[in-house]
Amino acid sequence: MKITKKEVRHVADLARLDLDEKSIDTFAGQLGTILEYVDTLNHVDTKDVKPTSHAIFLTNAFREDHPAGHLERDEALANSPEREDGSFIVPKVVG
Repeated sequence: MKITKKEVRHVADLARLDLDEKSIDTFAGQLGTILEYVDTLNHVDTKDVKPTSHAIFLTNAFREDHPAGHLERDEALANSPEREDGSFIVPKVVG
């Protein structure tokens, strides 16, 4: 499948990219090659392949949840550049 320069320009405009003519030529060729490869995948016989939602079969990849201790306030604040009354001081984010 061939992709035209016009289509590359259109996609670049949608992505708000400013491409020069040399880049447009390069991308048109590269995208055309990618689309040709994808088109070859459409011809692969998959009639005996079961549909899957994942490449590997996992039922549960989570570890057991065990209660653990927590840091004391002074330990948590030990490396803080600024603190006040047992809390972190951070720069104001919302104006």
